[in-house]
Amino acid sequence: MSSVKGWLNQKIVDPMVQILKKGAEPKQLAFSIALGFTLGVFPICGVTVLLCGMAIAVLGSLANAPAVMLANFLATPMELSLMVPFLRFGEALTGGEPFELTSDALNKVITGQASSELLFSIARALLGWLVAAPIILGTLYLVFLPIFKFLVPKFSSAADKKEHHS
Repeated sequence: MSSVKGWLNQKIVDPMVQILKKGAEPKQLAFSIALGFTLGVFPICGVTVLLCGMAIAVLGSLANAPAVMLANFLATPMELSLMVPFLRFGEALTGGEPFELTSDALNKVITGQASSELLFSIARALLGWLVAAPIILGTLYLVFLPIFKFLVPKFSSAADKKEHHS
């Protein structure tokens, strides 16, 4: 159990504390966490870090890069679990036939023998994510904003007190 706690502290808690101690604006942090999570559940594995990097480059100082990447990291376990809901949502939006998720379909993806039906299902999952993304982003922003409005002053004032006593 202590190894799990140590891992959580090292990978999540400590980086978040460092981000908070730097005194970023609560709105920027809430937006950055929401953005990193939203991009982190993009339904194509292996591209979320690239998407986050591009978003950070485009948004510049509007996004807190460490917070975006931390949220992307935290979203990784959910990425796989949300692929099917995004696919089904995309199918509902387009009126497409439900794609049968079988081991044979997975085998064809792995061996590079994917059919056009599979490619359309990937496109539908992307559409599902694209429509859901603004809702996810906005909801997470609204959830995290009051949290960061509470936390940022506590951590930045603690850092300021340490500097003044040194």
